[in-house]
Amino acid sequence: MGVILTLISHAATVATRQAAFPLDEPLEQRAQGQAAALAGQLRRVDRAITSPALRARQTAAALGLQASVVSELRDLDCGRWAGRTLADVTSSNPDDVLAWTRDCTAKPHGGESVTELIERTARWLEAIGPGAARTVAVTHPATLRAALIVALRAEAAAFWRIDVAPLCRLRLRSNAGGWTLLSFEP
Repeated sequence: MGVILTLISHAATVATRQAAFPLDEPLEQRAQGQAAALAGQLRRVDRAITSPALRARQTAAALGLQASVVSELRDLDCGRWAGRTLADVTSSNPDDVLAWTRDCTAKPHGGESVTELIERTARWLEAIGPGAARTVAVTHPATLRAALIVALRAEAAAFWRIDVAPLCRLRLRSNAGGWTLLSFEP
């Protein structure tokens, strides 16, 4: 039997509201309640995993999950842009932001490129074993985008065409040829 994988984007933080490149900040108080409300909508969970980031671990806890930390679920590393707003970075380095959003191999921030994130996510998805039929992974918007790119075998540039809100859910099913999209819920 294959794995049903539900990826959940962490709940909102100050960085989410400010359109900032995140640091390891906590959830906003209101967001914890929103995550707790979503807990009742989760189907059977055999295995729960989470990114090492505080915001993901707090979301998993609010969902009532006792999740193991999996480093491959970490957020896209935005290097020296971390903690800054997109508006600030665009104002001071417009060419860098343009290069980053047009070339998925670019990493003007000194962190990780979108292509590297997609490759990391693909390796992680390939390594998921059949140990638990229903797995819930609490992670980040960028990781959900990357997983969707992998599942659909889409071009990396499609990464920028996918909006992922806080607490968005992506459900995939493993099969002999890879992954199948079951649902994408904002």
